[in-house]
Amino acid sequence: MNDSSWGAPPRAGFVGGPRPSDQGPVSAGPAYDEHVAQQTRPMPIVPDFPDAGRGAEDSDDHHGHGHGRRDRGAAPRGGPPFHDQSPSPQEPMDEPPPPASGPPNRRRGRGQPGGSAKSDGPASAGREKKRAGRDLKAAIGVGVGLGAVIVASLFVVRAVFVGVIVVAVVVGLWELTSRLQERKQIKAPLVPLALGGAAMVVAGYLRGAEGAWIVMALTALAVLVWRMTEPPEGYLRDVTAGVFAAFYVPFLATFVALMLAADDGAERVLTFLLLTVVSDTGAYAVGWRFGKHRLAPRISPGKTREGLFGAVAFAMAAGVLCMEFLVDGGTWWQGLLLGLAVAVSATLGDLGESMIKRDLGIKDMGTLLPGHGGIMDRLDSLLPTAPVVWLLLVIFVGGG
Repeated sequence: MNDSSWGAPPRAGFVGGPRPSDQGPVSAGPAYDEHVAQQTRPMPIVPDFPDAGRGAEDSDDHHGHGHGRRDRGAAPRGGPPFHDQSPSPQEPMDEPPPPASGPPNRRRGRGQPGGSAKSDGPASAGREKKRAGRDLKAAIGVGVGLGAVIVASLFVVRAVFVGVIVVAVVVGLWELTSRLQERKQIKAPLVPLALGGAAMVVAGYLRGAEGAWIVMALTALAVLVWRMTEPPEGYLRDVTAGVFAAFYVPFLATFVALMLAADDGAERVLTFLLLTVVSDTGAYAVGWRFGKHRLAPRISPGKTREGLFGAVAFAMAAGVLCMEFLVDGGTWWQGLLLGLAVAVSATLGDLGESMIKRDLGIKDMGTLLPGHGGIMDRLDSLLPTAPVVWLLLVIFVGGG
C-alpha cells in the first residue's frame, strides 16, 4: 500500500528533505505504478462499532436462538467476539489479506482496476451476511438422512436403535477426548470410556437404571486404573476429565435407552426427539426474526431472549400434540409442562457445550456431519434433555 495515498507521514528516507513530489517521479519498487497512484482515492472514514461482539457468529447458530436483524453477520473486524476473550486460533476474526500479486493500490475500492467488492459498504455487507453461517443445503440433507435412519430403526427393530445410540456415544466420546487432548493436553483414556459407554447403554436397555449405574461406576474405576499405565504427571486432571466424559455422554444417553425399554418406548423416544428438535427450530426461527436482547452474551452471543420464548412456545405446542396422540395415557396439560421442561433443558444443554467449546477455543467439536459440525454438536441439547423427558414421562404415565 502506498503510504502517500493514505495520508501517512513520509518515509524515513524523506525526513528533513524535499517532498517526493518536488523531486520528480521516484521509483517505489517493482509494485509501484504511477498511473494507478494518480487514481488512488483517500480511504473512507469508517464509524466505530460500540458493540463489537453483537454480530459475532456463534458456534451454535444452527441450533440456537438466532440473531436479531441487527445481530446477523460476521463480527466487526478489529476486536474479539467478547470483551474478555481473544479470537480463537481456529476462528480468525479478520478476513485473510488480499493476494500479493499486482500493485497494492489496485486492491482498494470497487472502482479501481482489480478492486475487490468486499469493501463496497452496505452492498458488500449484505453479501458477506449471506455467505456467513453454515451450508444450509448440506445441513438439511444430513438432518433428513439422520432422521430417516432413526425413525426406521426405532419402529422396525428396537435393537438396531440401541446400536444407533451406541455408535453416537462412541463417536461423541472420540470427538470430546480428541479435542481435550488437542487444546488442553488432557489425556482422558478413550478405550475404557468407549467400552464402558457402549456397555452402559446396553445395560440401561436390558437392566434398567440400576444396570446403568453399575456400569457407570465400573467405567469410572476402569478410567482410574487405565491411566495408571502412564506417568503420574497430570493423573488427577486426566481421570477427572475421563469421569466427566463418562457421565456427560454415555450416562445421559442411557436415558434414551431407558425410554425405549417401555412398552410404548418407540413413541416415547419419538416424543423426546420431536420436542427437542422443535424447541431448537422455534428458538432459531423466532430469534432470527425478532431477536434483539442477548440471552448469554459471554457464552453464546447468537442466542436471544426472544429465541428462548420461541423455543418455549414451539415446544409446548408440540408437547400437547405428542402427549395427546403419541404417548399412551398422556393429557394436554402434561404436554405443556413437558414442552416447557424440554425448552429449558435443551437451551441449558446448548449453553453448556458452548461453554466447553469457548474454553477449548473451538467452533465445532468435529467435522463429521456437513453443515452441522460433529456428533457432539448434535447431541448437546439432546443429552441433558433425555433424563428430563424420561423422568416426567415416568411421573405422568408410569414406567411402562
